[in-house]
Amino acid sequence: MGYKSDIEIAQETEMQPISEVAKTAGIDEKYLEHYGKYKAKIDYNMLKDEADRPDGKLILVTAINPTPAGEGKTTTTVGLADGMRLLGKNVMVALREPSLGPVFGVKGGAAGGGYAQVVPMEDINLHFTGDMHAIGAANNLLAAMLDNHIYQGNKLNIDPRRITWKRCVDMNDRQLRFVTDGLGGRVNGVPREDGYDITVASEIMAVLCLASDIVDLKERIARIVVGYTYDEKPVTAGDLNAQGAMTALLKDALKPNLVQTLEHTPAIVHGGPFANIAHGCNSVMATKMAMKLGDYAVTEAGFGADLGAEKFLDIKCRMAGLTPSAVVVVATVRALKSHGGVAKADLNNENLEALEAGLPNLLQHVDNIVNVYKLPCVVAINAFPTDTKAELDLVEAKCRELGVNVALSEVWAKGGEGGIALAKEVIRLVEEPNDFSFSYSLDGTIEEKLDAIVKKVYHGDGVVLTANAKKQAAQLTALGFDKLPICVAKTQYSFSDDASLKGAPKGFTVTVRNLKVSAGAGFIVALTGDIMTMPGLPKVPAAEKIDVDETGRISGLF
Repeated sequence: MGYKSDIEIAQETEMQPISEVAKTAGIDEKYLEHYGKYKAKIDYNMLKDEADRPDGKLILVTAINPTPAGEGKTTTTVGLADGMRLLGKNVMVALREPSLGPVFGVKGGAAGGGYAQVVPMEDINLHFTGDMHAIGAANNLLAAMLDNHIYQGNKLNIDPRRITWKRCVDMNDRQLRFVTDGLGGRVNGVPREDGYDITVASEIMAVLCLASDIVDLKERIARIVVGYTYDEKPVTAGDLNAQGAMTALLKDALKPNLVQTLEHTPAIVHGGPFANIAHGCNSVMATKMAMKLGDYAVTEAGFGADLGAEKFLDIKCRMAGLTPSAVVVVATVRALKSHGGVAKADLNNENLEALEAGLPNLLQHVDNIVNVYKLPCVVAINAFPTDTKAELDLVEAKCRELGVNVALSEVWAKGGEGGIALAKEVIRLVEEPNDFSFSYSLDGTIEEKLDAIVKKVYHGDGVVLTANAKKQAAQLTALGFDKLPICVAKTQYSFSDDASLKGAPKGFTVTVRNLKVSAGAGFIVALTGDIMTMPGLPKVPAAEKIDVDETGRISGLF
């Protein structure tokens, strides 16, 4: 059998009509809004109507710090759920929606891979049900109303130099990071410096993902701080009377999307914040829905456990009152060798020395889950044909020293069948009692919370605030925002804020250069290192390989 690309595997699969998938999930037809044959939205009123249903067990899939060798978190999440279903379990998957930025940039599709994917993969990776466009439109409506308010006389006394709200577009477009707009004379607005974020980094995305219902969504939008007046008072979307119209644009985007895996396991795909610059989890509503519908809900959080899992546990679970039952940490032997200093071209050769040098990255993530968050944990080794027995044995031995089991996951090649060993371990683990804890309490100062994350989760020496960040911390404290959780924006490639420090570095500090309140989302964003809220395209964008033939069949989405 020749090698098939992800899109070829997906296109060869015969999907079930979405009404059949809804039946499998136990969703009443009255809650289903069809978007063609294979996609549907689920009315959020189902959560209210089914409030008495018991919740299933919540399983989080996270990973080591990513490397160019790849880890396969979504692939493992999908394959684990398919494996649990083969064991007769009632299971739901809850994933994030991909952003067009990475699809056309470096990463390609984000719907899993091989024989562990969610389908229709082309739809999910491209426009899906229009949620991203709705989020972008609501974001940009607020920007337009803000600038219009200033143009029409500025009754609120907004300082154009202190506007914090940016426009957004769901594309990697570095050209838009810093722009000057309102040029061309008085009728064209008030000239000012401005900038764009990628849609998935927008606070609207975070608000949508953390809202518990449409009323909560509207209230959160009203609290969004868009800038400050000349006398340093915050100005909100509510001050501009924008929340009603913005919520109207988002009313359908708030409904979670139902699709299926290649093996017809029901999957809810909803919301898509990046984990390096936003909180990196699918929507609270989708997760809660998956827990109501399944005895087990398998979800993932973006990038390594220092970002996605930290934010899932410290922000999302805290806000939504969720307690996970188990955590899966995904690693590959190839990625661990990459952390041990091996060049990408040499990753296929057995190298126990490099593997041993890279293993501390995995062990530190596992240690955090078990000892900081006090949750049961299993390591999933995403199998590659080049992995040797000696390499796999070494990973297993080191994890056992921490009291954590390792399961070989072969879901990329074998689908659910290849996830049965992992599924059995997860089914065992979720029955263990846990003493779930957060890595910091909300009572501390902004600096104390940052310090706790750096010391406990990143294992650094502490946090350093620039003079600018210190000033912002004092202002946010004076405004009463200091008791919010912290959403750290930092590189995904390292525990530190320096992408070149691989493995489990020690003796570093993390520098925070900017602190900004996302009052609607309910957290403070701390920008570290040289992290960007608008990525750029690589030298050879994935977009160059994507095509469509005369029948409308898409190729090149890998």
